[in-house]
Parts: sequence; C-alpha cells; structure tokens
Amino acid sequence: MEEIQKSLPAVVVRGVVPIPNNDFRIEVGRKLSLKAVEEAEKGFGSYVLVLVQKNPLIENPTIEDIEAYGVLAKVAMKIKLPNNNYKVKFNIVSRVKVKEYFLTDPYFVADYEEVQTIQGDVDEELTLVKMIAQELVNNPSQMLQNGSTVIEQIQNGLTSDKVADMIAYNLKIADQEKYKYLSELNLNVRLKLILEDIHKQAMIADLEQRINEDVKRSIDESQKEYYLREKMRAIQNELGDKAKKEDEIEELREQIKKAKMPKEIEEKALQELSRYQSTPSAMAESTIIKTYLDFLVALPWKKASKDLNDLEKVQQKLDENHYGLEKVKDRIIEYLAVKMMTGKNPQTILCLAGPPGVGKTSLATSIAESLGRKFVKQSLGGVKDESEIRGHRRTYVGAMPGRILKGMKDAGTVNPVFLLDEIDKMASDYKGDPASAMLEVLDPEQNSKFSDHYLEESYDLSQVLFITTANYLENVPAPLRDRMEIVELSSYTEHEKVEIARQHLLKKQLKAHGITEKEFTIDEESLYFIVRHYTREAGVRELNRYIGALIRKVVKEILMKKATSVGITRQNIENYIGKPRFVHNLADEKQQIGVATGLAYTAFGGDTLPVEVTYYKGKGQLVLTGKLGDVMKESAITALSFVKSHAAEFNIDSQIFNENDFHVHVPEGAIPKDGPSAGITMATAIMSAVSHKYVRKDLGMTGEITLRGYVLPIGGLKEKAIAAHRSGLNTILIPKDNVRDIEDIPEEVRNVLEIIPVENVNDVFGKAFV
Repeated sequence: MEEIQKSLPAVVVRGVVPIPNNDFRIEVGRKLSLKAVEEAEKGFGSYVLVLVQKNPLIENPTIEDIEAYGVLAKVAMKIKLPNNNYKVKFNIVSRVKVKEYFLTDPYFVADYEEVQTIQGDVDEELTLVKMIAQELVNNPSQMLQNGSTVIEQIQNGLTSDKVADMIAYNLKIADQEKYKYLSELNLNVRLKLILEDIHKQAMIADLEQRINEDVKRSIDESQKEYYLREKMRAIQNELGDKAKKEDEIEELREQIKKAKMPKEIEEKALQELSRYQSTPSAMAESTIIKTYLDFLVALPWKKASKDLNDLEKVQQKLDENHYGLEKVKDRIIEYLAVKMMTGKNPQTILCLAGPPGVGKTSLATSIAESLGRKFVKQSLGGVKDESEIRGHRRTYVGAMPGRILKGMKDAGTVNPVFLLDEIDKMASDYKGDPASAMLEVLDPEQNSKFSDHYLEESYDLSQVLFITTANYLENVPAPLRDRMEIVELSSYTEHEKVEIARQHLLKKQLKAHGITEKEFTIDEESLYFIVRHYTREAGVRELNRYIGALIRKVVKEILMKKATSVGITRQNIENYIGKPRFVHNLADEKQQIGVATGLAYTAFGGDTLPVEVTYYKGKGQLVLTGKLGDVMKESAITALSFVKSHAAEFNIDSQIFNENDFHVHVPEGAIPKDGPSAGITMATAIMSAVSHKYVRKDLGMTGEITLRGYVLPIGGLKEKAIAAHRSGLNTILIPKDNVRDIEDIPEEVRNVLEIIPVENVNDVFGKAFV
C-alpha cells in the first residue's frame, strides 16, 4: 500500500458533490484547480483533496467559502480539451474532513483526516435498505439518474454503506443538496435521508403528472373552442358578412354620386369601389381602399357657404372684436366689395405680419365670423416634412393626406377661411422642404389644381381665403413672400392698449374668473400705469396676464375678507401687483449743454434716447460707449466729421478738435442699440458741447445725417412720436421725407405734439438751441 501524504493540494468544485463509491468525472478550468491537479501529479503521487464550494456563483473562493467535508481522490485520467481545460477522472478513496489550510494561493493545500462511516443498529439498517429497494424497484428511472445500472450493481450484493453512497450520488435532486450525504457519517441517518428524498421525489412526480393532465385538458378545450369559433366565422362570412359588405358598397356608391366630384375623380372612385368589392375583407388592402374612399366622400367638392353681403354688418362685426387695426379691416371690406361687384371669389392670400401678441390669429377668426364662413387652422410651427403639406403616397403603410386637404375635409366647404399659422416657423430637412410645397398652395395661378400625393388627383383650392401669419417676414423664403399680400400689424400705442384692455381683455378675464364688473373696477389711470410700468411689448399678452393677476388677487380678497367689491386705483395698484418693472425715460427738468434727446424704435414700441457728449484734453480721438451697433457708430463718426468740417460757419475754433478727445455716450449701456436714426441727435449734442449752447429740454429729434448735412428719412415714426408724447416732450424734429407718415400718428398725440420737418442740419440747429 503506497503512502499518502497528510497535506494535499485541493481541487475546489462547484455545482457538484463528490461521494465515495462512485465514478467522479469533472471538467477542471479554474486556475487554482488546474494548478492543484498539476502539483498533485508532480509531487503528491496524483492524490488530491476534492472540496465543495458553498456558493457556486463565487469565482475566486476563500477558505470561508469551502465546506469542511470533502473526499480524498486519485487522478486516474486527464484529457486536455480544445479550450485548454482538463477533463479529469478521479478515483475516490474516502471521506475526509479538512483540519487546516497551509496554502491558499495560487492553489489550496490542506491538512486533513480520513473519517469512517459509523454503523448503527443492524436491524434498522436492513429494514431501511429493504424499504429503499422497494421504492426504487417500482420506478427507478423516475428517482435516479442511470437508474437501471444502479439497481443492477446493488443486486450484486454490495454493503449497505456502498448502496447508500451510490443511491445518494444518483438521486434526481439538486447537486448542492447532496452535500448532506457527504457530511453525514452515521449510516442509518444517511439511509433515512435517502428515503425522505425518494418520498419527496414521488410526491413531486405525482404533482407534475396532475398538472400536466390539467394543462392538457385545458389546451384540448381551448383548441376545440378555437376550431368552433373559426367554423362559425366562416359560416358568418358565407351568410351574413357578404350581405353586409354588399350593403356597404351600395351605400358608398350612392355617396360617391351625391358628392358631385369632378368626372375623372368620380370614375377613379368607382374603379376603386369595384376593387374593394372583389378584395376579401381579411386582406389589409381592403381596409386601405375603404379608408381612401371614405376620405374622397368626406372631402367637399361643390358645397360652399354663403358669404354675408352686407358690408356694414361685416364692418360692425370687425369693430366689435378688434380695436384699431384700420388697415386690415379696410382690406377685408375691399375683398368683399370686389366679390360683390364681380360675383367671383377674389384670389387673395393675405399675410398678417407683426410682432407676437398683436392679434393676428384672433383677427383671422374674426374674418371668418364676419364673412359667415367656416374657419380652419393649421399651425406650421416646426413642420419640416414635405409630406405634411402634400400627403404620402398610398403605397406606404399608414399613408395620410396632407394638412391642407385634411383642413378642407374638416371645413366641409370649398370656400373656408384657412389660417396657416406661423408660416415663418417652417423648417426643412432631408425629408424635403415644406416651404417649397407651400408655393403651389399659395399661388393663386396654380392652386386651382393642387396635387396631393394621397389623393393622386388635383383638387381646387381657388375659392379658399388663405390667411397666413408671420412674426418675421425675413424668415419666409422670397418666392413664398412674393405670392402673398402682406398686411403689417405694427405694435399698439399706449392709448390702443388701454382701450383694448377696457373693451375686450377685462370682460374676458372677469368672465374667466367668475366675478362681475360691480365686484371689480379699475380706473383708466391704473391701466395706463400697468401699460407703462409693468409691460414692455408690442402686443397685449403681458397686459392680459397682469389684468388676470389683479383679478385673482381681488377674488382672494373678496372670499377671505368678505369684501363686496374692490376698486383698483393708482394709489393701491402696487399693493396687488408689486413694484413697477420698467421706467420710461422722461424729459430733463432743466436745459443742459452736450445732451440731446433722440427718439428710438424698439421691438417693444418707441422710447426716448438721450445722447451725451463731452470733450477733454487729448489728440482728437473719438470714444463711443453705450453698446452701440455698427450703424450708430458710423452715425457718430459722420456727425463729428460734419461739425469739424463746418466749424468756421458756426464760429468754432477748429483747434478744439485737434487738442481734445470727444466722448459720445448713449446711457443704459447694457442694452444693445442700433439703427439709422441717431445722426442729427449726435450732431446736435456735439455742437452743443463745442459751442457751449444749451439744448431745448422739451425737444426730441430723429433723423440720419449725411456729410453734406442733409437729413435722411427714418422708420417707426408713429411709435417714436408716441414715446415723445409719453416722455413729456412738446416738439419733435423729423426728416422732411417723413411728412407722409404723420397721418399714421394717433390723433390724440398729433394734436398736442408740435412736429417740425427739417431738411438739413442748419434747420436742426436753428430749432434745437435755446
């Protein structure tokens, strides 16, 4: 008998338990086990300990992760696999218990002691073996792996402990559960555990069989039900559904004839109907044809709404809904007048252009109301796919008509008012350019034969009154802009905003908040105060929000303090909506040297813009501050050059320009300023500084300057005049070429403001200095 060392390398196995008296073959792949096998062959006579890992998921086990009991085994055979692992056959010698680990890296080496099986009561042992044999003989394959082989070996007259080990190793239970047969030394206890597991397996097998029978029974029933349902469906198709489809086809045929489609479209519709008739209902194609026919029938082909032909009533309706906007209202009345005179729909595409909040969209609704027409709206903001306008071809899955024909279907008449909102917000990408697809819709010469991919035939849009809206016309492509008649809505004046609030916004907000005009009052001074000091906008959206905020505070006060009514005045308004947000420039209280008041036009309306000039010892340089744009910088340089070149005429020593630096500053330095209208203001301020003359405190001016001293025209005169009046100025100087714009200035401003046209800088200097 060869001597076996008392410390041996250990192969740690997982997911499997070695039990004596059985063949034990495993694939060895982990480095620590491979190393142990190699070292065993080199220096330990091929003997190893085979130990069991507690948790099979741990990749790199420590001593704590290994069970105490294992087996002593000899490497009988080793075959190298293609993946560099080894297939190893072990001959198990005996059970062992680990006493101590000597080495844990790079492989485990342990000191061990062999443990023997403890024999119990012999009669009990024989009885247990007999009971186990009876259970297994009935159905060995259900209980054991390799059942017939195990039974055969047992019958060869093995000892009880060998029988127990063989059965335990081959039981059909989880491998990790078999560790109890390795660690249990008492033979009778081991046999009892086997009997328990066999009974448990028999119960599980019975339960599985019962479940399988139940499942089979339910599947048989559902298959029978499915078969009967399918048969019933086939009978229904043969009897009822065919008749039902025939009725549907006849109804569609009637609708196609009633729709009064153009001849070629009617022929196409009837052709599609015959296709539908011959296509089985179960085919997807049937649904596609039906959807197409339903769309054709729903589109308006002849039905038109009757226009109101009473111009006075239309005018009255427009005045009711909108304050001001005289140009737009006139354009609508003109449209109707031409229609009445010719008996035809004028081909007009209106484009309402202006800043946000001035009432473009609500005006389109009012136009539809005043004409007595249907109103449809399609918002074009963010549309970047050409098929949104023209539709998809019917060959695609999920094809739909474009937004234009969908709008026509919703309108139900051939002459609705069709609003294309935010036409300047259309985008384009790889799917095409929707703005180009719009050219055909909005071209009066082409839209009588508008082509939609889904419809596949031309559709007449010539009777539609298209209205488009845009914030920035620059964003609308030139060819599209060319097809529209542009009606510009400028920003509202203070007076117009207050009137809109009084006549429209207040009523809407009171109704929305559930209180009456008796419970909430606000005077005109307070409305002006909100407009001037809380809003800075072209339209009235912010004003509407502030009125809503005021009413909410009042509603809270009525409910909490049991007030019957609340009146808003200039004295208490700040208690409700807080401190003013904006301060407009006011006219100076005293006359000054080197300061002239200009007039500016911003996106929020008009404002006054003081220009300050000073000079100090230097080399004739010009310093510009106040966040000025290129145009204003050039105006300042031009103004200084003009004053320099005409110094002798104005009795100014030209040395003053050589020996001093000039600083031109426009206050409110954080706000960007640019635009061609500050030339004469800068020239006046420079002239005042070098001649030490006072500039009139009640005078504002606007106009661009040339090197020869001519005053050039400007834009935004209406807004600038309103700002001058608001700031307390009495007189404004404007370029002579802008006289034609004076009639745009509201009458209440025109009556109190002296407006003086000037042709050159000499006229300006004549009026500006005290």
